[in-house]
Parts: sequence; structure tokens; C-alpha cells
Amino acid sequence: MSIDKIEGAAKTLRAARDLLTERATSLHEEMQAATKRKLPGLRKAVADVVEAEAILKAAIAEAPSQFEKPRSMVLHGLKLGFQKGKGKIEWDDDEKVVKLIAKHFPEEFEVLCTTTIKPVKAALGNLSVAELKKIGVTVEETGDVVFVKDSTAGVDKLVKALLKGAEDEAEAA
Repeated sequence: MSIDKIEGAAKTLRAARDLLTERATSLHEEMQAATKRKLPGLRKAVADVVEAEAILKAAIAEAPSQFEKPRSMVLHGLKLGFQKGKGKIEWDDDEKVVKLIAKHFPEEFEVLCTTTIKPVKAALGNLSVAELKKIGVTVEETGDVVFVKDSTAGVDKLVKALLKGAEDEAEAA
């Protein structure tokens, strides 16, 4: 294949990518404009829902006798009433809680805590092919591989996501 054919194919790809970038940017701008237009109404609707829910909860709390048997009912598609509280536990610092579990409940540590150990891909990339084979890691595409990267700095994340989706569909087909 001649360099002229490669140059022509590169020019075609550049034009296709530029068109895709233009369309994705346009879509992104339209979405931002729509969000800007609709956001005040959405915020108002959320505030209205929060207020209406608070009023309903207060009304239910003031009338516990209405929910003795059954303890709940469905009105206007809303299930409401009383139920046993589920309770919740929370903490601020995972590391501190783990240390205290180890100190106070060492025999139950493995039940109360979880440890995640997995290979670190970036670190494994520093090993030789022979070392990787020793540990059961396969290596692909270590020879010359054809690649195409977009060198323009302004490529939008949306374009990358769209391209990835298109590439995934192409591989699946």
C-alpha cells in the first residue's frame, strides 16, 4: 500500500472524527441548555415534594390510632402508616473501626471485616513477559501493533464514550 493511500485514509478518518466531534459537541450544548432551562422547575418540584411529604408524615404521626390494624394503608398510590424502624449503624472512619475491631474482637475479625486483595495491573506491567507467565498472566499484542490515536487536544469525553460504544458494537458484530 502506498503512502498516498494511507494519507487519504487518514484524511477520511480525520474528517469523520471532526464531524462526530461537531455533532457530539452540539448535542452536549443542547443538553446543557435544556438542563439550564428545566433546572429551576425541577428544583421547585423537588421542594414541593419534600414539603408535601413532611406534611403527610406529620399528619400520620398525629393520628396513630388510624393505623393500629392494619398498621399501613394505600392511598392515592402511596403506601403509608407505621412500620418497625430498621435502625442503622454508621461510622466516620473505616480504618479506626477496623483497628478497634482487631483490638476488641480479634477472634471475630475475619467475620466483621473484609480484605480485598487483587493484582495491580499497572504494577504487573513492569514485569517481563517471562515473569508474567510464571504467575499465570498472559500477554497479548507485544509485537508491532497498528494504532490510531486522535492527537487533537480538544476531544470531548462524550466523543470518546460514543466512539467506545461504537467500537464495542463493532467487536460484538
